[in-house]
Amino acid sequence: MKRLGSRWPVLVLIAAFFVPALGSRYYTFLANDVVIWALFATSLNLLVGYTGLVSFGHAAYFGIGAYTTGLLMKKIGVPFLLAFPAAGLLAGLFALVFGFFCVRLTRIYFAMLTLAFAQIVWAICFKWNEVTGGEQGMPEIPYPDFAWLERVATAAPFLSYRTSEYFYFLTLLMVALCLWLLRRIVGSPFGRMLTTIRENPERAEFIGVNVRRYELGAFVIAGAFAGLAGGLFGIFNRGVFPDFAYWTKSSEVLIMTLLGGMGTFFGPALGALVLLWLNQQIVSYTQYWPLILGTILVVLLFVFPGGIAGAALGLWRRLSRRPASA
Repeated sequence: MKRLGSRWPVLVLIAAFFVPALGSRYYTFLANDVVIWALFATSLNLLVGYTGLVSFGHAAYFGIGAYTTGLLMKKIGVPFLLAFPAAGLLAGLFALVFGFFCVRLTRIYFAMLTLAFAQIVWAICFKWNEVTGGEQGMPEIPYPDFAWLERVATAAPFLSYRTSEYFYFLTLLMVALCLWLLRRIVGSPFGRMLTTIRENPERAEFIGVNVRRYELGAFVIAGAFAGLAGGLFGIFNRGVFPDFAYWTKSSEVLIMTLLGGMGTFFGPALGALVLLWLNQQIVSYTQYWPLILGTILVVLLFVFPGGIAGAALGLWRRLSRRPASA
């Protein structure tokens, strides 16, 4: 069982590559959306779940990453392989500036200051017509160049897919790489120190840990990965708009993190899958979907106070202990 537990992320990734083979563009679209939001939610989990910092403005870095990729690819013609890391770099730099002020405060004051900075970013995106397109945003963000893949597909018909499906495969690879890096960060001494700070920041400071420096480091890393998720989302959405940086995006990703299970690494990704799937299903049946979705979320959070992943981990531990006790 332990061996299976260590390999299941690889099995999920392999299974995800076969989604376009189902022949439905809807499932590919939904899977692409889930994968990007999974990275966004996992980046927030580094703050909320591992460091104990509740951010209400994480969408600011998502929006910065989306606009960075959009501006570079559409207006300057920079290739994706350069525009994508630039999204994470610029979002990380903004997170460094904002975080310098935010980590000086604690709890609700920290949360409200992150929201204030996010609203500043949203206002700039909404009003700076010459650069961001203002309220109209930047439509028609181009896909990366897949011409070489299309040439290969002529010789190997089983590799022939639509451009959107090629982008889905690229998204899977980029997100898998980002999640692997985040996993390494969480398992490193730096990540373990973040957990110590979450449990008892006063004790960590007493033994000589520079708590503010570690919190700022987590803030910057989380912002950079949120920027990478935003860069992918802008291309996937075929446009970048000011609401990418609005507070509602921050609330959505926070709900995903809580629903999936903050403090568990793959919990936010599971929360993204559940929330987006519920949203798609309920919207197709009734116009009162916000009421029904809200009710379902309240019930789920009461039934699984540690999140869905937390409940699954508890069940897994019970099952794994049973043969040993027998």
